[in-house]
Amino acid sequence: MGMTELDRKLQARLLVGRRVEGDRLVLADAVLLAALDGSRPLTAGERAALQASPLTTRRLRALAEARKAQARRTEAPGADTPWRGSSGMLRAADSGAAPDARMALVTDDGAWRLHVVGGRVIVQLDPHSRLAERLLRSARAVHVRVLDGAGNPVLEGPLDSDGELEAGWPFAEPPAQHFQRHGGRFRVEPSAGPDPDPGGGAAC
Repeated sequence: MGMTELDRKLQARLLVGRRVEGDRLVLADAVLLAALDGSRPLTAGERAALQASPLTTRRLRALAEARKAQARRTEAPGADTPWRGSSGMLRAADSGAAPDARMALVTDDGAWRLHVVGGRVIVQLDPHSRLAERLLRSARAVHVRVLDGAGNPVLEGPLDSDGELEAGWPFAEPPAQHFQRHGGRFRVEPSAGPDPDPGGGAAC
């Protein structure tokens, strides 16, 4: 039986909380940051070293939290600033843990989740985010599109009343491999909805 998300979180807490005599930082910040931004996945040896070193795991968590805080400052729109998009990534440090049949990605600003479950892909706006308050209170339908790291469209359309959009997974390649091959990144951004009056006009 595969590990649930709760199992993984509990395991991570136990790992970070334990102490190992003689522990030291076994991976440089540059290696950890490259894993976090998807530019270079950790090797099997590096993953093993990370799992054996709670101090290095805590450092990875601190770097990840700093990245999220920076993303919230740069991507979260203010009251008068239009939302232009949110970026996220498949974390290289965890890319081997999530089965392709069920995986979830989160944007760096925490506003969006991208789920792939059983051949369906779902983008979901976090109802507790500042962005949700702005987008969902609009009287007009909110249209978004999701792009992979190469700019290929993953899905596009209007959010429903719960802030979700669902479609079939559009690529032959499994999700994890697809995202890894395209830089491990994805982006959610506003898209133009269909023209409500394509004829342009007014009745004669």
